[in-house]
Amino acid sequence: MESSLSRIDAGDSSFMELALEEAGRAAENDEVPVGAVVVYEGRVVGRGHNRREALQRPTAHAEIMALEQASAELQSWRLQDCTLYVTLEPCLMCVGAIIQARVPRLVFGCLDPKAGAVESLYHACEDPRLNHRPAVRRGVLEEECRQILVEFFSRLRKKEPSAFSNQLSAEGEGKVLKADR
Repeated sequence: MESSLSRIDAGDSSFMELALEEAGRAAENDEVPVGAVVVYEGRVVGRGHNRREALQRPTAHAEIMALEQASAELQSWRLQDCTLYVTLEPCLMCVGAIIQARVPRLVFGCLDPKAGAVESLYHACEDPRLNHRPAVRRGVLEEECRQILVEFFSRLRKKEPSAFSNQLSAEGEGKVLKADR
């Protein structure tokens, strides 16, 4: 007989696979491949992937996009009965949004040693001063979540320098460039 814990694990893996699909969409659009889904009562109510380059918005992270879609779908900013699945440990901004949305459960794939605010740099989800602290599970499809990032950055390093980096080199490092407007 299957234990309830393994059923939860199987469900977490299935939803993380959907988050990985979202991460793939980001990679296809030359965005850092992070994907997220919000689940309510066993169904996906929000999906998102990084769109910072496409939208030129610093807040267009996968988690924010998924939370906004879920809030619109459920017609509430309070996502109290939802689980957020994300392929990469959320940054401080995204953890703040998760806390503000009252998401009770966060599941993420791999750690982000450069910006992670759940375990790597900060432990924001455990801060007793906050009025809401989501339960956290990490490591679901960890290798797959890490691999999509490794492949993306490997491809990025092999590409020809962009027009922007060529312009930087031509004008000299350390100088501030004027924006084309």
